[in-house]
Amino acid sequence: MKTEFTDVSETQKSLTIEIPTDVVDAEIDRVAGGYTKSARIPGFRPGKVPRTLVKQRFRDQILHDVMHGLIPRAIEDALQERGIEPVETPNIKDVDLAEGKPLKFTAAFETVPAFDPGDLSTISVRQLSTDVADQAVDDMLQRLRERAAKFETIEGRPVGDGDAAVLDLTRTGPDGKVDQHDEVTIQLGAPGNPPGFDANLLGLNIGDPKTFTVHFPEDYGVAELANTDQSYAVTVKGIRQRVLPELDDEFAKDIGAFDSLQALRDRVRTDLEEEAREQAKRATRADLFQQLAERIPFELPVSLVEREMDRRVEEFARQLMTQNVDPREAGIDWAQFREAQRDAARGAVSSALVLDEIARREQITIAPADVDKEIEQFALRAGRTPAALRAQMEKEGSISRLYAGLRRERAVDLALSRAGG
Repeated sequence: MKTEFTDVSETQKSLTIEIPTDVVDAEIDRVAGGYTKSARIPGFRPGKVPRTLVKQRFRDQILHDVMHGLIPRAIEDALQERGIEPVETPNIKDVDLAEGKPLKFTAAFETVPAFDPGDLSTISVRQLSTDVADQAVDDMLQRLRERAAKFETIEGRPVGDGDAAVLDLTRTGPDGKVDQHDEVTIQLGAPGNPPGFDANLLGLNIGDPKTFTVHFPEDYGVAELANTDQSYAVTVKGIRQRVLPELDDEFAKDIGAFDSLQALRDRVRTDLEEEAREQAKRATRADLFQQLAERIPFELPVSLVEREMDRRVEEFARQLMTQNVDPREAGIDWAQFREAQRDAARGAVSSALVLDEIARREQITIAPADVDKEIEQFALRAGRTPAALRAQMEKEGSISRLYAGLRRERAVDLALSRAGG
């Protein structure tokens, strides 16, 4: 087999391969033999069709099978001989195949060259404080009070800020279309209220009617209302006042399994400290990844960036589905969304390649037991058995990605241990 290797760029390569005629003809005969056994041609008994006729009748199918049999093996042998590992399946082009001739083709692919990730001690990462101030605890307790607030019916005063007004409401659009609701509850100050709507309710007493017009701006979220004047006719049927619970031991017991307000306060502080630690960890890793990404000395393989962009789109679509939103009906320009991921994808690919190079140079390895432990944790969270999850991952070919992910995490730990503050 003849091969000619071409360096198109630091990452783009091509192989021109020529497989000898005798190898090609032998493969054609082998494949044709299989067609001979199953061919059904009038005038011939099954299995007795002349091979020359089979080759003529099924020429395209036979050559297709020969290509798929010879080309992958030839590429694999040529790459192994040179110690090259492509980042994606090579793109095959310029195939020239015919009986009695050598098989010639070109395989184009991308690789990641070896490079020096540099001195890790020159990396500087943020070390955010994880201390939680007393005010932060107080603010969280106040938010918990607000979430537990209840509305109580009141009489003897008009609608005020923060109240919930019970209304008979009719909305009439500029086209005369009427939308009517009886005893609908509108909480003043709610973000979804029409612009200027709340101000028209202030000061109204129970039984008061009022008619007013609201103009919706051009950028209003509901397209059919945007840049229109809508007429409202309302009658106040009731007023409900928002009442916050007292911040005491009884409140703590209502919130959860807390014996006292102090126990609730302690739990809030613990949760805020954990959140602060996670935030600090994310900031530190973000600094590390950004600085690692800047150490790539070559143009990134296009296929890796495109793959990462696809992954980000698929991940966002899955998030929508977990929220019971059909990605196809979410009103998203997916091509535009995908393109918007390019810069982030380039950063993610760059930092991952540097981590891979660190792992290679530092000879970081992952034991099968580490992978088994990771699968067990995934299975526990998913409510599945480790054996079933492993079988699925092996079928999807994702075990190798798990190994790669664990190696990168070890490389992250090593880089952070050497980085400066």
